[in-house]
Amino acid sequence: MNSAHPLDPDLTRPSQNGVYFVGDGDLARLADAGRRDELAVCRTDLTGCADKAGLLQRLAASLSLPADFGQNWDALADCLRDPAWLPGWGHVLLFDHAGDLQRDAVVDFDVLLGMLDDAATFAQDAERPFFAFFSLPGHHNA
Repeated sequence: MNSAHPLDPDLTRPSQNGVYFVGDGDLARLADAGRRDELAVCRTDLTGCADKAGLLQRLAASLSLPADFGQNWDALADCLRDPAWLPGWGHVLLFDHAGDLQRDAVVDFDVLLGMLDDAATFAQDAERPFFAFFSLPGHHNA
């Protein structure tokens, strides 16, 4: 996982896939870049999110997960590794106010980071862009 990202990330390059921590002001720019590059862009607001159940509900809605999504970690991992249900030749996932989850549900936050990192590696092996950006307090805008 990366604590910072390039000033102008090339979201079309799977070699740069990964999970990145950014400042609040970066998410709009990253969303614009993803849309410009015709990637699927999904934004999840984590304001007040304090547990696994709330996190999974928000992800199901913001990522438009399939109706048969099992509301558990294994189901989420499967969806992230094979995002065929989400149109796009690559994916950019944006997480607003991630500090709430990081503070209130450390284990769940870490599990999510690991899953996203795994999905990014899996996508890189398939030569498909996959990026996750978390807006966290204390990270400066790039």
